[in-house]
Amino acid sequence: MSRYIVGLTGGIGSGKSTISRLFVALGATVIDADQIARDLVMPGSATLQAIVARFGPSLLTEDGSLDRPRLRQRIFSQAADKTWLEQLLHPRIRQALLQACDACPDPYVILMAPLLFENGLDVLVQRILTVDVSQETQILRTCQRDNNDRALVEAIIASQISRQQRCARSDDIIDNETSTPEQLRQRVTQLHINYLAFASQHAR
Repeated sequence: MSRYIVGLTGGIGSGKSTISRLFVALGATVIDADQIARDLVMPGSATLQAIVARFGPSLLTEDGSLDRPRLRQRIFSQAADKTWLEQLLHPRIRQALLQACDACPDPYVILMAPLLFENGLDVLVQRILTVDVSQETQILRTCQRDNNDRALVEAIIASQISRQQRCARSDDIIDNETSTPEQLRQRVTQLHINYLAFASQHAR
């Protein structure tokens, strides 16, 4: 693939969405793997029908959409269900991501994926940017944001690669633990300039 792709990742609650919005403000295109996953399970979709056939209609809300919090509780308490769901979703998400990246007219595109490494999506990108915070900050932010209990958030973190592994395999790291909004904006601006230059070299 000729497109220059930057993988944006980080553990749950690290602030990937905040960083992605800063890139978008600079004119970059961000393709969100989570949003693609949500689109795949829209009411009436074949993917949602497969999930309901496996788990039952109790995983649907009143309007017929997927009850994501209930599904999350289910798969993080039953390993076999988690494996089944991953085998259903991951190939479909991967195909949709590739199509979206290929269709992007910009010099570079950001592929934002929380499970970039875990799902093998790192092989699709030329550079990797990780947003990093401490595990305790991940837990506190996620509990406040999603109203999840601490045990569930800890189980989600345990299912992902460690901070140390993620950072070691990354080309760029943003510290979102202590950085001020202005420091984050400056850091993203410099990375945007770098990525434009890398993309230009890549296209030659």
